[in-house]
Amino acid sequence: MGSSLMNSPNMKGLRVGEWWVDPALDEISKDGATVKLEPRAMRLLFCLVEHAGEVVSVEQLLDEVWKEVVVTPNSVYHAVATLRRELGDNTKEPTYIANVLRRGYRLVAPVQWFDAPGKEAQSPANLHGNVGASRTPLKTWFRSRPLWFLPALLIAPLIIAYFLTLKPHKPMLVVLPFENLSGDASQEYFSDGMTEELITQLGSLDPEHLGVIARTSAMQYKGAHKDVAQIARELGANYVLEGSIRGSKERIRVTAQLITSSDQAHIWAQSFDRDASDVLRLQSEVARAIAEKIQLALPQTIATRLSHSPSLNPEAHEAYLEGLSAENQRTKPAFERAIESFNRAIVIEPQYAMAYAELSRTYSLATVVGLGPPTEMMINARNAANRAIQIDDSVAAAHTTLGFIHAHFEFDWPAAEKEFLRGIELNANDANAHLFYSNSLLSPLGRHDEAIAEMKSAIRLDPLSAAVDSFLGRTYLWARRYGDSLTHLQQSVRRFPNFTLNHVRLAHLYTYLGKFDESIVEETKAWVLSGIDTGDALKRADALRSALASNGAPGYWERVLEISRTAVNAPESYSSSYGTAILYSRLGKIDQAIESLELAFTQRQLAMTEIAIEPAFDPLRSDDRFVTLVRRVGVGKPPRRE
Repeated sequence: MGSSLMNSPNMKGLRVGEWWVDPALDEISKDGATVKLEPRAMRLLFCLVEHAGEVVSVEQLLDEVWKEVVVTPNSVYHAVATLRRELGDNTKEPTYIANVLRRGYRLVAPVQWFDAPGKEAQSPANLHGNVGASRTPLKTWFRSRPLWFLPALLIAPLIIAYFLTLKPHKPMLVVLPFENLSGDASQEYFSDGMTEELITQLGSLDPEHLGVIARTSAMQYKGAHKDVAQIARELGANYVLEGSIRGSKERIRVTAQLITSSDQAHIWAQSFDRDASDVLRLQSEVARAIAEKIQLALPQTIATRLSHSPSLNPEAHEAYLEGLSAENQRTKPAFERAIESFNRAIVIEPQYAMAYAELSRTYSLATVVGLGPPTEMMINARNAANRAIQIDDSVAAAHTTLGFIHAHFEFDWPAAEKEFLRGIELNANDANAHLFYSNSLLSPLGRHDEAIAEMKSAIRLDPLSAAVDSFLGRTYLWARRYGDSLTHLQQSVRRFPNFTLNHVRLAHLYTYLGKFDESIVEETKAWVLSGIDTGDALKRADALRSALASNGAPGYWERVLEISRTAVNAPESYSSSYGTAILYSRLGKIDQAIESLELAFTQRQLAMTEIAIEPAFDPLRSDDRFVTLVRRVGVGKPPRRE
């Protein structure tokens, strides 16, 4: 224990970093200057020294440093902050005490013991082992990665440097995944779902003055052993909210703490123990407390909503969280489970607006995973969105989804824009609202500068989402800014090498640039990432190269047309009627291209909204049948080639 070393008769002093420590006098000194520490601060320092290089939990510090008194974790937070100040520690890049997320604190400064004046004893490296040594064989780690992927060790600096250019002009908050303390791994969906609900709740508080990092990026840190300063740098966050949750059918216990990234100070911490039916009130209490600490001036409507949160049947809430977990997996079986879970929640709690909103979102994206015909799915989505808004007009997600439906299913552009803007008004921190407003309305209508700006807003809010980041490359392509598209997609591939659509979109872009060899390389990567056997993928690539060598671009496109008809393909690989129309247009087969587009229109395929901005359709633009289709979609005159 720290006290045993402090009371040792042979203990004359020690050096921690640049500071000489005299435990008998409770003093530390450096460069002739002496600082007097409170006895408790000296005991705290010694406890960390004893475990140098190891993570010491808050509970352990309470046991060892405050064992004779009863205090809350806040005492630890304040004592650590005070000790850091006395040591002159840089909290953004700590050289003395690092905050290890959800685990505790670690002394990272070098330590040397002195058991007699002027005589050095052992360092912590000898006492505890080399705490700085890597625990993963680097060579083995590199061998586990495909050769074309940039090692993850190099990706983190790229992420940080990239987002410095997208730094927002308002404070940013990240809600890190709440820790599941139930002891049951099958309950992870509950803690993850509560995290997502808090992100939504906080995002709608005061979007003009507080940005909230989106769920996709926040969840990247689930189980990550990174300190707060590092996470804040990577996400550009000023505040970090972390905590834990233990839930049962009767009670919910949540512990949360708010940390400032500038000095890693815990500016608020509280535990909540509530009846399970009061979960929405609990979330509102957390939101109100954070708004107070960050000094947000909440609009009266928001303040009223937070103070009048309704009770909720625990079984309905549990079903809703199960649905969220499934919906986020983005697969056909998962979507089927999500629809069942949301409907179960609605049966139990018929006025559950958020359950209707998420049911609507799931139905609206169902055709992406092949769940059902667009017409049926979109009608179901529209009904659920309208019901959500009828129950509670302040549910932002329902308005955003309704905008998506108006655009892709009804081609009602004024109604779509009204709903998109309403969704953003209610929660401007919803990255998906900006993304869908961009690619479902602004780009199709040729408002490219606005579309690009919205995509950049989405990326600021969800900086670690591969899907969001990748779409900016496509937005540039639709604007005919091929150079920007290439730069961004190449960068996105380096940051998210395992994201299939990055390679698909880069492959498509290369064909517009006439770089078919490069396109084949990216297509091959996309096939492998989609689960196609590597040998089969390489055979496809060889066939494409052979066709290109024999018959040029027409040979290449004929072979792509054959591949598109196979059972297994990468996403966005020309397998739909709309995709087939692109291939026929590339081949100069105008009649077949128009026929495929008319079928895609009848089927209400989502991509039909892109008809006026897709570069591959340039050969069709003078055809009256194509002009009629563009008019029926309602996107105005096709853009000219730049």
